[in-house]
Amino acid sequence: MAQIDKLKEVLEVALLTSSQPLSIEDLTKLFIGKTDRSTIRMLLDEIKNDWQEKSMSLVQVASGYRFQAKADFTEFLMRLSPDRAPNYSRAVMEVLAIIAYRQPVTRADIEKIRGVSLNSNTLRQLIEREWIDIIGQKEVPGRPSLYATTKHFLNDFALKSLSELPELNSSLTQELSDSKVDENREEIQEN
Repeated sequence: MAQIDKLKEVLEVALLTSSQPLSIEDLTKLFIGKTDRSTIRMLLDEIKNDWQEKSMSLVQVASGYRFQAKADFTEFLMRLSPDRAPNYSRAVMEVLAIIAYRQPVTRADIEKIRGVSLNSNTLRQLIEREWIDIIGQKEVPGRPSLYATTKHFLNDFALKSLSELPELNSSLTQELSDSKVDENREEIQEN
């Protein structure tokens, strides 16, 4: 029993001190002896339960596991860093939503869905933030770039996968499905 407690402590320390999420693979490197993945998963579940009533929680995101402050403490933590997180314009967030829900998409697809031309700074901001990336080109004349979200996007929005994105309301769903962007999914050619 003491050995299990020690393993849990090592996992907690690694997760609490890491600046990025840690995968199961990363966590197995902590131990010299053979500690299997199922044991680590079991210990992570125990740690998650242990922290349930505390100020932080253990969450799983696309890149692995991390501790994060519970939402109740956000306003207090914001006071520590007067440098505000960047406020993104509505246009930037609309483009991010289109890419997240309809990926892979081209710039033309985004413009068609939004009904307005796209400012090149919008895509640049999202690429610099590492929320989207170019994943290939569409096999049509001009070979436009195809955009998709990244693991960094999933991590920042505390998602394990795109399937955890919230449901769209019916008018947005219709608007996105009318855009016929699905054809891009078959036409990706890797860089």
